Amino acid sequence: MHRRQVVMGAAAGLTGAMVAGAAEPAYAAGDGMRLDRLRLVFLSHVNDPATTSGFPGDPEFTLETVATVPNDGFYMQFVREGEHTGSHWGSPNHFQEGGLSADQLDPHDLFLPAVRIDIRRKAAANADYAVTVEDLKAWEREHGKIPRCAAVILWTGWSQRWGTPAYANLDAEGVIHQPGFSVPAAEWLIETGRLGVRGALGSDTFGPDVGIDETFPVSTLLYDQHRISLENLANLGQLPATGAWVLVGGPRNGNGSGSTATIFGVIPPG
Repeated sequence: MHRRQVVMGAAAGLTGAMVAGAAEPAYAAGDGMRLDRLRLVFLSHVNDPATTSGFPGDPEFTLETVATVPNDGFYMQFVREGEHTGSHWGSPNHFQEGGLSADQLDPHDLFLPAVRIDIRRKAAANADYAVTVEDLKAWEREHGKIPRCAAVILWTGWSQRWGTPAYANLDAEGVIHQPGFSVPAAEWLIETGRLGVRGALGSDTFGPDVGIDETFPVSTLLYDQHRISLENLANLGQLPATGAWVLVGGPRNGNGSGSTATIFGVIPPG
């Protein structure tokens, strides 16, 4: 418990005085926080058509070499992909008509306190496992309350399947079988204020919904207000259960629905 409090205090110091309006929390600046003591980990897969697992029906992802050093004096590739290819984030307009687009978000929407919820054992036993409210409450009993405006990230173990047919885990009818959040769990995170207006749901799967539910009810709830999703994450074993932050990169396309991204885990010294 003491160590968690120390880490959380360091994370609060990192943010300086982040004030995003009366409805959002203010994080007090701490003394002596050295940015060079932060540890950064990649939470994104390498973006490569040879290994990237694509969501069924999404645009084909290609990389084409269009210039080389011997021929042109420089090297460059032409990238062709959908905005939700590989590790990526989604903005509210992805599911909500009139929702905020990628270029309308505030920088603070992309820098969030992170909690990692380990459901690997349950997901291994049931590929269609839906995280419950009790799962979230059990996590809080062990680790403390989920911070307001947090990125709540599921560690399902699915990233180990990346680049193989086992990632999409399609059945004979082409239905995806991946774990995710239940609708009541998503409602609880929203209604209790834990996601605030700029929190996120994340996973090392295609998205926050259970794969078999093709109506995407959790994503619809998430994007109904000012929130983002973090999808196809990697290296979640390097992220602590609490005390870290996520920093979300990627281009801010005009009227974009999100972006393929390099997502960082920012881990204060323990």
